[in-house]
Amino acid sequence: METPRFDFRACYEITELLGVQATDEKQLLEKIEEVPTDSIYYHTHSYFLRHYYITGPYSNDFANWTVLQVRDRILGERLSAVMPTNDKTIEDIRLELIDIIDEHLSTTKVIPFVVYGKPFHFMNSTIIEIPTEHSVSTLEEFIESLKVVDASAIYNHIFEARHRIRRGRSDFSIWLEEALGLDTLAEAIENIDSYMFSLERLREKILSLCESEVEHVK
Repeated sequence: METPRFDFRACYEITELLGVQATDEKQLLEKIEEVPTDSIYYHTHSYFLRHYYITGPYSNDFANWTVLQVRDRILGERLSAVMPTNDKTIEDIRLELIDIIDEHLSTTKVIPFVVYGKPFHFMNSTIIEIPTEHSVSTLEEFIESLKVVDASAIYNHIFEARHRIRRGRSDFSIWLEEALGLDTLAEAIENIDSYMFSLERLREKILSLCESEVEHVK
C-alpha cells in the first residue's frame, strides 16, 4: 500500500481592522471583553506568524502595546505571561487577560493611558492556505522540505492545525504517526512548547528531532 504523502501548505494572513480601539488600560479591558474570539486569536496566536525569527520579550500584541505605547512595563510583563497552549481555548486566554488587567487596575490610582504613543487597534484575520511544491512520502524527504519551506507553513501545520482547525494536534505529528508509524517522534514534536520559540527556532527543533530519528534507525 502506498504511503500517504504529506503536502506542505504555506499560509497568508489577511487582516481586518475592527474599528475598535483603546487609548488607556480601562478601555483595553472593556474591548477585550467585547471583541470576537477571532480578534483575541489574532493578537495572541497569530503574533507568532508575524514574527518569523524572533518573538521578542513580549509574547502578544497586548503586552507589547502596554509596554511600548502606555509605558506600563509592570502590566506588560504580566500580560506577556499569558501564553497560548494546547489545552487553552481562546476564551480561556480572554479570561486570563481580563483578570490580569482588572487586578492591575484595582491597585492603580490613575488609569495608565497613551500620552505620546499610538492607540491599540483591535484586528482580526483570515488565514488562507497556499499550496507549495513540497510533497513528501518519507522522513528523509520531509526533513529536506522542512529545511526550505516557507516559515508560514510551520505556523499553518502546527498553530492553525491545533486551534482553528480544532484537531488538537499538529499536521506533522499526525502524518508521522499515521503514515510512517513514527509514534515516538510524533509525540516528541507534540511535546515541544511551540509558543516559546519563533517559527525559525521551531523549525530547528523539529529538524533536530527528525534527524535524530534518522540516525537512530540507521
